[in-house]
Amino acid sequence: MFLPVHLPLPTIIPAIIVISLFVTFKWLSSTSNPRKNRPPSPWKLPIVGNLHQLGSNPHRSLQTLTKKHGPLILIKLGSVPVLVASSAETALEIMKTHDLIFASRPKLSIPDTLTYGSKDIGFSPYGEYWRQVRSVAVLQLLSNKRVRSFRQVREQETRLMIDIIGKSCGSVIDLGTMLNSLTNNIICRVGLGRTYEGTKFSDLLARFSYLLGSFSVGNYIPWLSWVDRLSGLEARTKKVAEELDEFLEGVVEEHISKKRMVDGDDKGRDLIDILLKIQTESTNNFIVHRDAVKAPIMDLFAAGTDTIYTVIEWAISELIRHPRVMKKLQQEIREIGHGKPMITEEDLEKMRYLRAVLKEALRLHTPLPLLICRESTQDVKLMGYDISAGTQVIVNAWAIAKDPSQWEEPETFRPERFLCNSVDYKGVNFEFIPFGAGRRGCPAIQFAMVIVELVISNLVYKYDFALPEEVNGEELNMTEITGLTLHRKSPLLVVATPHFD
Repeated sequence: MFLPVHLPLPTIIPAIIVISLFVTFKWLSSTSNPRKNRPPSPWKLPIVGNLHQLGSNPHRSLQTLTKKHGPLILIKLGSVPVLVASSAETALEIMKTHDLIFASRPKLSIPDTLTYGSKDIGFSPYGEYWRQVRSVAVLQLLSNKRVRSFRQVREQETRLMIDIIGKSCGSVIDLGTMLNSLTNNIICRVGLGRTYEGTKFSDLLARFSYLLGSFSVGNYIPWLSWVDRLSGLEARTKKVAEELDEFLEGVVEEHISKKRMVDGDDKGRDLIDILLKIQTESTNNFIVHRDAVKAPIMDLFAAGTDTIYTVIEWAISELIRHPRVMKKLQQEIREIGHGKPMITEEDLEKMRYLRAVLKEALRLHTPLPLLICRESTQDVKLMGYDISAGTQVIVNAWAIAKDPSQWEEPETFRPERFLCNSVDYKGVNFEFIPFGAGRRGCPAIQFAMVIVELVISNLVYKYDFALPEEVNGEELNMTEITGLTLHRKSPLLVVATPHFD
């Protein structure tokens, strides 16, 4: 119920004048500046915008919205305008045609806290620092030569896991947990020089990955940032950042005290050795600070461990559900292996069907369904629409990989589709971008995929897999749970039977 308001005449007249001037100004502004042509926008609520429509699986919710409103939509997350792209054409425009304009990252509180003020490769804003740190990664840490130099580590850790599975003697094993441990061990040895086993370290990495995929209210509704403090999100993030920093600082000091760096050939060096060497030889301010040594290592765990093991887990899940594909893959691998104790990396080059299986698994279960958010740095015309500077951009790689205009029977697991075309995951074919594309595409594709290929080929070479209690493979629960990475909701419990020729 509204009460009548009585204002004296001297107050009303100035108010009428101010309102009249405001209306006139708005009218003149609208006639002198043509109305902007914005992308379609779904209906939104005051204050929260479209936040309420994201749900627990944002990639699916956004796919539903774009099916209704078009492949390029503009939503509001709180007070922040967000452009959502869900087609190959829109992705190409953003990550190729206007790549430079959309190459930066928004300032997000959780990644910023966890990565030393966004000094890593993934979340650093576009600029000179990012260009230099990415150049170091591409040329020094993730080059073809460097990736090949860690072959022994990959093969040793894969052999250890295969042996552990063999000791299960046909009992039920949690394959997902084993794959997580394997990936952690490989990345620890490659990045830090040795493995760091134990539940404390694994728990720390799990909390780190979980927080990176968490939603911070304060990033989108600043005046509600107290919600992040009240919920404990801010405190948990700071605690994990402090624990990880303490751990990495200890590792760096250990490397320095042991003086592991030697002149000449750097064979056997891990990535911290290499970063410390660059630091001592640096002629500019780029990597002088210790944080710039530790931050890129964070990326290995953030984009490495979680992504690699989930790709393997989803691929094995699909193979169990599709015995025909499993049998065909095993036939290829076992013919190439020809009774050898283990598949080696030379063998992988001959495995055409294996690569098709992995591409199909990546298509159906895109590791990062929503690629890391970008931000426009200037006003731009995109597919006829006006996009303002400061607009955040989400590319729904998961939805693009299931676009029926690009893929026949997009929901069906059919690796054969990749045997008769040249579509690849390296950021050239925009209908299939599981690792992103353009300047912000993942620089560690080769590093990740050689692990995936080696592990899967050896798993299906050495063992036949079945579900416990003789459950049919088609009944395997494939429900997903979403964070930064797309995970299986339930553990992958299997029975592994050794294969004998």
